[in-house]
Amino acid sequence: MDNALTTTLPNGAMRAPAADGFMARLTAVPVKAMVMLTLGVAALAAVIAALAMWSKSGDYRVLYANLSDKDGGAILSQLSQMNVPYKHADGGNAILVPADKVHDVRLKLAQAGLPKGSTTGFELLDNARFGQTQFQERMTWQRALEGELVRSISALAAVQSARVHLALPQQNGFFREQQKPSASVLVQLHAGRTLERGQIAGIVHLVSSSVPELNPKSVSVLDSSGTLLSGSTTDGPSNGLDANQLQYVQQVEQSYVKRVIGIIEPIVGRDNVRATVAAEIDFAQSEATDELYKPNQGNAPATVRSLQNSESNNGPSSTPSGVPGALSNQPPTPATAQIGGATSPVVSAAAAAGGSTRRDNVVNYEVDKTVRVTRNATGNVKRLNAAVVVNHRVVTDAKGKTTSTPLTNDEVEKLTALVQEAIGFTKDRGDSIKLINAPFRTETLPKVDAQPVWQQPWILDLVRAAAVPAALVIVALLVVSGLIKPALKAATATPVGGQLDAVVADPLTPPQPNAPLALASPQSEKTLADARALAKQNPAAVAHIVRDWVSKETG
Repeated sequence: MDNALTTTLPNGAMRAPAADGFMARLTAVPVKAMVMLTLGVAALAAVIAALAMWSKSGDYRVLYANLSDKDGGAILSQLSQMNVPYKHADGGNAILVPADKVHDVRLKLAQAGLPKGSTTGFELLDNARFGQTQFQERMTWQRALEGELVRSISALAAVQSARVHLALPQQNGFFREQQKPSASVLVQLHAGRTLERGQIAGIVHLVSSSVPELNPKSVSVLDSSGTLLSGSTTDGPSNGLDANQLQYVQQVEQSYVKRVIGIIEPIVGRDNVRATVAAEIDFAQSEATDELYKPNQGNAPATVRSLQNSESNNGPSSTPSGVPGALSNQPPTPATAQIGGATSPVVSAAAAAGGSTRRDNVVNYEVDKTVRVTRNATGNVKRLNAAVVVNHRVVTDAKGKTTSTPLTNDEVEKLTALVQEAIGFTKDRGDSIKLINAPFRTETLPKVDAQPVWQQPWILDLVRAAAVPAALVIVALLVVSGLIKPALKAATATPVGGQLDAVVADPLTPPQPNAPLALASPQSEKTLADARALAKQNPAAVAHIVRDWVSKETG
């Protein structure tokens, strides 16, 4: 009989043929191993599905950032209604949603009118209610106008936020004198920013031009500290300095400090000099006009301004006069006048005829006149006060020991002379400079222990991001090693019944008494070794076979 097909037991019973396929072996696995295999495969599938879902939902992008609390709450409520997952970032300042839903969610939120923004403008007029009173309409218009002005002012680079308050009196035709409107603007500036005079005037002009009959002088602009910024632009210069003048003073002082440090630092070394300069700037405006009159000097010819000549003649009397005789019949002696140092006769026809002549000459000469207009420039330096501190000379020897020695008086005088030349020292102006040599006090800061690598923020973020997938991978490995692998090992192992069939299938001849001992062939030795191994592995089966043999022989 073929050993590979059937097996004849000693008692004559027939055993079914042994199956060598994997499915047949799998069906032969015990129920406990099959349950473990099923649970392991299900757990592994669940872990793989969780990894896929986590990797798909882990990519979040910013939906909106820097939202107000009101807009943020409205957006979160809308996301909850839309069943869209979200997260917070940057301490709640940013809202994150899955990357593949960012654009879709933005369009849907825009359709719902979100985010509305912290200020509202003319969109308030879109939701006009039926039956509202005239007072409500006027207040809605005022709120809309204030919101639009806030948006326009907040568009300036230096302005972080703004508020506008409009006082719009109700116009009444029964009053002869109507009350004029007014406005107040409160601006919150960015850190380190200031508004120039032109920008303040622009804000005033923007508000006054947006409200009918609003005088620019009725617009007040304040900063977050309560300082009136529009006073210098509307009411003229004030007693104090405005923002531009203060900025100019600071620039002048910083310029002098840079000069001092730039000339002293190469001599004493870096970080070994400290300087400060206080400047008094004259911003007063003055104008003077002088008129000077001077006579002609030297032999310079005078300029004739005007010339007037007048002459009058009186003719002779027609009636003879005088003592008759020879003398009265003679003509009169001509008159003489001294002109230019010489005497020359002046003869006129009337005088020759015995009449009188009168001549007047008036000459007006120009006088030297000087008109001088002097305008003093603003921003002139009235006085400078400089204070300079120089550190002691620090010397390090070959052994690394550091010693500090003060500067000599000659060195201090030389440094003082350099500072005077650097800032343009003028004694008549009242400038003062004080330079001293003193040791700088160095404070040793407490040593801060370096933060361990595992406590670094980026390490913590990486651990948080990798914790979920790492845990899922560990669970998958445990499932494979604890459930699936033992079940598969049990399914792929050679069944005990197959080994027993192979041993029992060999023809066995009971030993005959008085029979010669046959030498064992190599095949019989292999069979004997298999039988011994089987006896060690499954002694119960071997005992059952031996019992069958014994019972057959005794029977």
